[in-house]
Amino acid sequence: MKTMICSFAMLLFAIGAYAQQSAVYLKGGLNLANVSTTSNGRIDDANTLASFHVGFMGDLPVGKFFAIQPGLLFTGKGAKTQTGQPGDSYYYKATSNPLYVELPVNFVVKLPLAPSSSLFFGAGPYAAIGVGGKNKVEGNAGLVSFKSDDAIKFSNDDPTTFNQQEGAGFGIMRRFDFGLNGTAGLELDKVLLSLNYGYGLTKINSVAENNDDKNKHRVLSLSIGFKL
Repeated sequence: MKTMICSFAMLLFAIGAYAQQSAVYLKGGLNLANVSTTSNGRIDDANTLASFHVGFMGDLPVGKFFAIQPGLLFTGKGAKTQTGQPGDSYYYKATSNPLYVELPVNFVVKLPLAPSSSLFFGAGPYAAIGVGGKNKVEGNAGLVSFKSDDAIKFSNDDPTTFNQQEGAGFGIMRRFDFGLNGTAGLELDKVLLSLNYGYGLTKINSVAENNDDKNKHRVLSLSIGFKL
């Protein structure tokens, strides 16, 4: 117990000692989103959907070579599928682009390159809540054409009730998404360039069991940030 208290005290001291070096970045960029299609978590590259993210990221040094990077992001996920082309007798295209408010917390290692720049890499968890998005479908079967553009429906599931799914149903997404991040990038004097991969651990289907890695978010993000 005394060891744990001493370790926690040392961590607080380290954070305080480097507090003057903390930074906040306004960041945004491109998401290449997809959803896993197999029980072992693989994706179909043809289903990749281009989306975006924007928000804030903190950089809190803990010692000379380590930092904690929490964030608050508005981010798009999802996937698309397509069979045929618009001029074909049979054509079908569906796009699902749910939007989330996401809270990532990455723990990174920094390798100094110069007094004002460094390489960094690390990992950490994220939690996200669905707030909007669209499901779009279009196509034709012979002489019959169809098209729809509907708002995504989320369940009202409470994430603390592990054995229940309130508001679940066919065509309804889970509102809460949890997963892991891997991140790497280049920190310059006033600019941050980063690459992030989000590996979802929760199925997006509101009525699906979470016993394999099918139907989970996968998002590769390319970001640029500006120090505030």
